[in-house]
Amino acid sequence: MSEGIVYQNKDIEFKLLSETYKEKSFEAYGLKLPRIKQVLPANLPSVAANEKHMDNLFLLEDGTLAVVDYESEDSIKNRIKYVNYIGRVMERFYRDTKKIPDIRLIVIYTGDVLRARNVFEMPCMTLHMEQVFIAELPEEEIYQTAAHKLVENDGELTEQELMQLVVLPLAARGVERKQERIEQVIRLARLIKKEADQIFVLTGLLVSTDKFISEESAGTIRRLLDMTKVGRMLYEEGMEKGMEKGMEEGRHQTLQLVGRIFTVLKDEPALTNKEIADKLYCDESDVDAIRKMYP
Repeated sequence: MSEGIVYQNKDIEFKLLSETYKEKSFEAYGLKLPRIKQVLPANLPSVAANEKHMDNLFLLEDGTLAVVDYESEDSIKNRIKYVNYIGRVMERFYRDTKKIPDIRLIVIYTGDVLRARNVFEMPCMTLHMEQVFIAELPEEEIYQTAAHKLVENDGELTEQELMQLVVLPLAARGVERKQERIEQVIRLARLIKKEADQIFVLTGLLVSTDKFISEESAGTIRRLLDMTKVGRMLYEEGMEKGMEKGMEEGRHQTLQLVGRIFTVLKDEPALTNKEIADKLYCDESDVDAIRKMYP
């Protein structure tokens, strides 16, 4: 995905994704797991400044966490990346709650990967992966079924059909073919009448194709999201906060967040601005502004 996407847009996408992924099931991909209870921020503290964050972090209904990553290759460097992901999730939750939750690792492979080992072993550790091979999904059948319902019958898609539509471009082999599928899914998403379903497909598509989607297609999706009622509301809220931020230092934070930052500064004064921002899921600039106000 192109760099330089403003944080405000990323924040809007996360909020939209959080609402639409609730209670969704992985069964559409052949995994029998508890339903999704909550979408958690995936931008956990990085070991290296240039290290990308995981694609998704879900809290499931049974209390376990699901780290989800979409891959177009099976490689050792990906295994190393997963170990870092798991370590960072463990670090975050132990620091905040003094407990380490049960964590699942779900790797969703594009059509470029037909098989991969689901275990990575070393003398000191064993990493188990729950894998989905999108190549096994009936790519053309999924597309034709959705197109028939939306174009010809003006109908609605089932939860399973929506989940499969989100990852449909991954089933294609090669970047060019994937891009064609992305454009097809965008056209179908325009026809979805139920706004929550449309938002789900569009936000899910952004996340699942993040590694290869063109700037033009990503821009089209974001414009469509901005046109939804919920998207407009969040965008206007973000604009309002942004204007306040430029007018008066400290006013960009809600009273609730200000109180949380003050509490951390009082209880853990040795923490850096970045550590507090990571802990509270906010910007370092927010923490810096409140720290300057702290007596």
